[in-house]
Amino acid sequence: MRPLTWIHISGGLCRYGDRGTPRNVPSLSWTCTPLTYGQLGWTAKHPDLPVTRLAQAAAAGIAADLGGRLPTSAEWEWMAAGPQRRHFPWGDTEWQHPRAALAPAGHRRPGPVGSYPDGATPEGMLDVAGNVWEWTATPLLGDGHIIRGGSYASAVLYAKCTFLNAAPAELCSPGIGLRVVKLA
Repeated sequence: MRPLTWIHISGGLCRYGDRGTPRNVPSLSWTCTPLTYGQLGWTAKHPDLPVTRLAQAAAAGIAADLGGRLPTSAEWEWMAAGPQRRHFPWGDTEWQHPRAALAPAGHRRPGPVGSYPDGATPEGMLDVAGNVWEWTATPLLGDGHIIRGGSYASAVLYAKCTFLNAAPAELCSPGIGLRVVKLA
């Protein structure tokens, strides 16, 4: 089993979404990347690939097994955008291929986590944009949940820190993974 790397993100007042709705966010420790097969000790051909094909409840169960939980959508946005409200996790400059695995670069499947260090947040969070969407704990009407961050099959717009998407809770997609948080 490969060790998890945790990064502390101080809490604050998140100006959530395109409207900037104020939401208080606690200080949290975050897994540096989406969880991988190797970090969970699961057998896989490539242990550094993100764990995918999990329904939201299964992802939440894994987070709980690791002593944490899935982040809320507002917590995720605070981690991605910071108090400065960056447009992208790496800052306000537009996307270029070395920053994130997104569709314009021709990706056809998730790649190893941490492959795009130029796209890191100032705190060192990796793969916040692209590679795989991330389940959140934020439900929607009709048994869906908000997913954040975009995936290898996403347009650049989906990598923006305020972009919200949704998926049916039972969806087991190759483009959706998870990141874990716990109280700092």
